[in-house]
Amino acid sequence: MAALPEARAAIFRPVLSPHRHAPSAAILRTHDVSIDALRGRTIAVLGFGNQGRAHALNLRDSGLHVVVGGRAGSAKIAQARDEGFEAGTLEEIAARADLAIVALPDQAQPAAWGKWIESALPTGAVVGFVHGFAIRFGFIEPRADLGVVLMAPKGPGATVRARYEEGLGIPALFAVERENAANTARAFTLAWGAAVGCARSGLIETTFAAEAESDLFGEQAVLCGGLLALVHESYALLVDAGYPPEVAYIECCHEVKQVADLLYARGPDGMRRAISDTAEFGAFVAEQALVDEHLRAKLRALLQDVRSGDFARRFMADYEAGHTEFAAWRSAASAHSIEGASARVRALMPWLRDA
Repeated sequence: MAALPEARAAIFRPVLSPHRHAPSAAILRTHDVSIDALRGRTIAVLGFGNQGRAHALNLRDSGLHVVVGGRAGSAKIAQARDEGFEAGTLEEIAARADLAIVALPDQAQPAAWGKWIESALPTGAVVGFVHGFAIRFGFIEPRADLGVVLMAPKGPGATVRARYEEGLGIPALFAVERENAANTARAFTLAWGAAVGCARSGLIETTFAAEAESDLFGEQAVLCGGLLALVHESYALLVDAGYPPEVAYIECCHEVKQVADLLYARGPDGMRRAISDTAEFGAFVAEQALVDEHLRAKLRALLQDVRSGDFARRFMADYEAGHTEFAAWRSAASAHSIEGASARVRALMPWLRDA
């Protein structure tokens, strides 16, 4: 296995306390941006999966010229053609790009970049990413003549597409890592954000590092890792204490969505005002019991693991080794006793099959 790159140098700061605030980011809206910089240009969307398809469709529906690239023989090329796009291999399509949007999975980007994409890109083109991972952690280092930018919608591709079709949009983070000689990188980025509909909600200016680090940390500490850890441990505790598995599942897993929806729509204070006094009082009791210096230390360790590049290198090393560690974790998680209770409870609600 080839040696993995060292992480880019990062400036480490203490985790902010609740009483300190970083400066607010610049937020651009529809009246601040225009798609004009991309009119008459060729936008190559490289990858036609979750994000790539949504970006390609929205860009095209905004009146821009979009071509789609995929791996040779890929079903994604056929799918793109079925949906009316001119499509070809990554190398063929990259060679035509004024703006090339790399929408491949994080772990697949370095190899595809080295084999097919970078050498095909025209001199002075702009290359855009929908996640900062490969650039932030040094797995891709674009050649010097290319503009390097980021447009990262804060939601899955299906939501990017659905909100666009509704005449709305979801917020996105954007960054310009490097301008090109023609000085079009920033203009292309803002036009891209406008054309996919994200400027209707807001384009939040940031950096590749801030986007990638905060995204990985949020997934691990709260959205996926932290949430599932609390669900698994709380479910197991109730079952071990003699409560029926179905009751434990409903209380510790199924009802998460109801509170998460309130949190999503109303924010923390709005959520607290929407729940019962008993639940709110209990939330304060639990927060005081759970949050201590041990928890803060574990969160700081997660953030340090991300910012140092150790997590990224471990992830890519496991991928290059056939994802053996990942597969073992998946297998163990699927065998957890909560899955049986989950199946029985969800069977009571047939409407969830379409969720």
